[in-house]
Amino acid sequence: MGILVLVFIFISLTQHGEAHGPDSCSHGGGLCRVGSCVSGEYLAQYCFEPVILCCKNLSPTTTES
Repeated sequence: MGILVLVFIFISLTQHGEAHGPDSCSHGGGLCRVGSCVSGEYLAQYCFEPVILCCKNLSPTTTES
């Protein structure tokens, strides 16, 4: 019975209207985080709303050549 509940929760999370999934987040340069974004990041979208957030850096990273 517990497995059915977990499957139902997973399906509910993946089919939510605002959920984009981890692939969309990582392709956009973000990281999926549980709970809240860390200092220096902002909420860009949701990986699985409302629990898992897609956080991106406030300032773009630069590379030295």
